[in-house]
Amino acid sequence: MADNARAKRLADLIREVVAQKLQRGIKDPRLGSHVTITDTRVTGDLREATVFYTVYGDDEQRKAAAAGLESAKGVLRSEVGRAAGVKFTPTLTFVADALPDTARTIEDLLDKARQSDEKVREASAGAVYAGDADPYRKPDADDDETDDTAE
Repeated sequence: MADNARAKRLADLIREVVAQKLQRGIKDPRLGSHVTITDTRVTGDLREATVFYTVYGDDEQRKAAAAGLESAKGVLRSEVGRAAGVKFTPTLTFVADALPDTARTIEDLLDKARQSDEKVREASAGAVYAGDADPYRKPDADDDETDDTAE
């Protein structure tokens, strides 16, 4: 079992090699400049690597990019093996990264919260307090006089 630092270095190398090969070496039109490699993770035994990618475009472009990556998997793996110089070249698995969708969902929720806050701000613009301006009770001057005479 390899140490975590070695797995991290190999993951970084795989990410760089795959990104460079996609940018310069592969002529597949499905893998144009709209595919971005976001992260790579390697198992502890250095046998399997998961490459996360994003595709900027619609669902058809995402499906085409996934098919293009699957067809280029062998070329990319051989390039990784050549660059890494390890005994066993890890198998590559491509996974569409959910980060852009998650970020979009969070942005939508934040927009809803801002709109709700704005509605509350508008509703409370002319509002007044339900009680007095000073909510604390203070002893009356009459109460002090009655307490002194009762003793």
